[in-house]
This record gives sequence, structure tokens and C-alpha cells, in this order.
Amino acid sequence: MFLSVLSAADPTEEPTSPTLQDAQEGANNAASWVEQNWSTWLSIGLRVLLIMVIAVALRVAIRRTITKFIDRMNRTAQAVDGTALGGLLVNVERRRQRSQAIGSVLRSVASFTIMSTAALMILGTFQINLAPLLASAGVAGVAIGFGARNLVTDFLSGVFMILEDQYGVGDTVDAGVASGEVIEVGLRVTKLRGDNGEIWYVRNGEVKRIGNLSQGWATAGVDVTVRPDEDLDRVRAVLAEVGEAMSKDEPWNERLWGPIEVLGLDSVFLDSMVVRVTAKTMPGKSLSVERELRWRIKQAFDQAGIRIVGGLPVQLDGEPAPDPTAGMAAPSAYSNTASPQSQSASPLTPPAVVPSNVAK
Repeated sequence: MFLSVLSAADPTEEPTSPTLQDAQEGANNAASWVEQNWSTWLSIGLRVLLIMVIAVALRVAIRRTITKFIDRMNRTAQAVDGTALGGLLVNVERRRQRSQAIGSVLRSVASFTIMSTAALMILGTFQINLAPLLASAGVAGVAIGFGARNLVTDFLSGVFMILEDQYGVGDTVDAGVASGEVIEVGLRVTKLRGDNGEIWYVRNGEVKRIGNLSQGWATAGVDVTVRPDEDLDRVRAVLAEVGEAMSKDEPWNERLWGPIEVLGLDSVFLDSMVVRVTAKTMPGKSLSVERELRWRIKQAFDQAGIRIVGGLPVQLDGEPAPDPTAGMAAPSAYSNTASPQSQSASPLTPPAVVPSNVAK
């Protein structure tokens, strides 16, 4: 037996070449293996192809539906903008950017959901264990979430701001960290133009509270300061005439959403009285209404002989002019060095010290 093993392991022996019978036997084995598994391969291929076709068709259908919905929103905004009401209530650029942002988010979410689900189904078709893959994806998601938490916070805050329509292009807002007019709304950053023309880039995640000064309506308020001896009924009548005339003039009749009201006497001082005038205006137009109202009130008061006071105390008619030196203190006697008070207050000069050798 040992000799037979040595003879079989002899390196000098030449290997035998495969015969035709061996090749025919291998071909038969391969054919039988293909015949046994072709149905499984065909089933897996058809299943993968069906999953891909359904995923692509569903993705295209959903994206087209979202695009048509966004286009319909834009067409509605443009149709309303052509009317007189649209100029007051609708901002086409704001609606367009908001609809585009919402459409982009919806299309991205739909595509990610459909394609990821299709990929998992294809892997399951090949009988691949998805548990380790899902566990690794979960760990990677947690790591990315901790590493890019600020980016995720900005993105989610931007999505909710757009969906809730907290502000839009053209609105004047106070975001705490900055304030100004909104010129662009994004999913991560909002651009504001300040009062001096500067552009602020505000991350959506940093906005903890926001005040929209362009939604609903605004209030214009003007404080009119007059002398304490003025006739209040006459002052009220002049202010009422100014408000009525301004409400009928262009373009203030569109910017005013209510009558200009004289609320009455707001405060009384020894040298002046303050009368409060208010009006409900279009959003963002309160400052222009206040400027125009002050201009008209000044002109009307000048024609009626009513003086507007403020700042320094007002001299009433008939009173003597105040002495400009009345508030000055009397000169001090110590300012003159030759006065007895100054000399008595000055320190005494010490006597001169004579050296001892000179005294001898």
C-alpha cells in the first residue's frame, strides 16, 4: 500500500489528458444544472425587472402629479395678481418661491422613498439578509445626525416655515438676529435686506421667534403735541378734516384700511398736550402713512394758527421773555485772587530757614 501511494505521488508521472467521455460528462452535468436552475433565474430576473418598472413608473407619475399641482398654484397666483385685489393680498414672487420649495421637498421625499423601497425589495429577491444592512444604515444615520445636527435642524426648520407660510418674499420680518425685507426663502437659509441695504443670511435653525410685520394689517400712529392753552375741540376738528381729506386722495385711499381716528388726549404736561391719531393701513405701509399724515397735519395747523410744540419749553403769548442769565449762578468771590476771601483761604507761606553757619 505504501508503494502504491508513492507511485501515485510520483512527480515524474505525466498527467492523463481528459478524454472525450469526460468532456461529454461535464457538459451533461452543466446542462442538467442549468436545466434545474433556469426557472429560478428567470423568476428572479422577471421579479427584479417588474420591481424596477413599477418603481420608475410610480416615481414618474408622482413627480408629474406634484409638478402639475405646483404649476396650478402658480397659475392661480398669476390670475389673482391681475385683479385689483391681487395687488393688495397676493405676492406672486412669494407664492412662486414657496410653491417651488414645497414641490422640491415633495419630489425629493417621493423619489427617495420609492427608490429605497425598490432597492430593498430587489435585495430581498436575491435572498440577501437585510438585517445587517439595515443595522449598519441605522448606525450611519445616527452618526450623520449627530455630526450634521445643525444642518438637519436648519433643513427641518426651513421645511416647516415654508409649509406653515410663516413669511415669504416681500414680507418685512424681525427674526431676532436680524430684521428687514425677505428677498429669498430657502430650505436652509433665508436672505433679508436690512434698512441700510445690507443682506443678512439667516440660518433657519437659528430663528427662535419671528415677527412678521406684513401679515394682516398694520397701525399708523402719530402723536401731535400742542400748547396747553389750545382749544381741544378745534384741534380735533382740524385733525378730523385732515383724516377725511387724506382718506379720499390717491393712493392713500388704497393704503388706508380704515378711517383715520382721533383717539383723544394721550397725555398732559405743564407746557404741552399730546393728542393721539391712529389709522389701520396695509401691511408694510404704516411708515409712509405716518409721514404723509404728519405733513398734512403740519400744513393744516399752520393754516389754522395752531402751533405744534416740542423739545424746549414754550413761551406763552403775553408772558415776558425769560432772563437768559436767570439760571446762571452768581460769580464766586474765590475766583478773584485779590479778594479778601481768596487771600484768607490761601495757605500761609512758611518762613525762610536760615542756615546755622550764617547765624554764627
